[in-house]
Amino acid sequence: MEHTETLTETAAIHEALEMILSEHQQLFSQLQFEEVPGIVKAIREANAIFLLGAGRTGFMIKAAAMRLMHLGYKVHVVGETTTPAIGEGDLLIAGSGSGTTGNIVKAAETARKCGAAIVCFTTNPASPLAQLANHCVTIPAAGKQQQNETVSQQYAGSLFEQSFLLLFDAIIQHLWQGSGVSRDELWKRHTNLE
Repeated sequence: MEHTETLTETAAIHEALEMILSEHQQLFSQLQFEEVPGIVKAIREANAIFLLGAGRTGFMIKAAAMRLMHLGYKVHVVGETTTPAIGEGDLLIAGSGSGTTGNIVKAAETARKCGAAIVCFTTNPASPLAQLANHCVTIPAAGKQQQNETVSQQYAGSLFEQSFLLLFDAIIQHLWQGSGVSRDELWKRHTNLE
């Protein structure tokens, strides 16, 4: 009996993974990439890069920050105790499915007042965060408040969070390939305090 249950669970998980991958293929076929070159340029030219997201998107943001650090960029995660003040010539990268998360919008307003550029990733191109951004990528996924199965069968915002990480990884891959830096050089920046 246990063997049969294991096979059934394996098949169910395989089916769930196929559904998730299918949603990503559908989403990426609708994604508009015209803002991406501007984002790449903003990253390359920034004095320092600040990244901000809340909740589960915040975990994806931290992964993006680590990848940028490995490439040699000066990176800060907003909210960490060692994060300095943002200023002119810096870049804020903010992720918010709704584009209305209070502390993220407030941080973008501050960044703009201080002369920093703003990049945002959101599901809502009309949101306050998108309106503040110099470059905005709209990810056509359901926000966490949208329980609409026609957009995604996954729970509340999962498709947005996953898609942000995949898209940002593609940007990282592009930046790395253009840098001429070897894997060994990147590895030297990996933490050695583990």
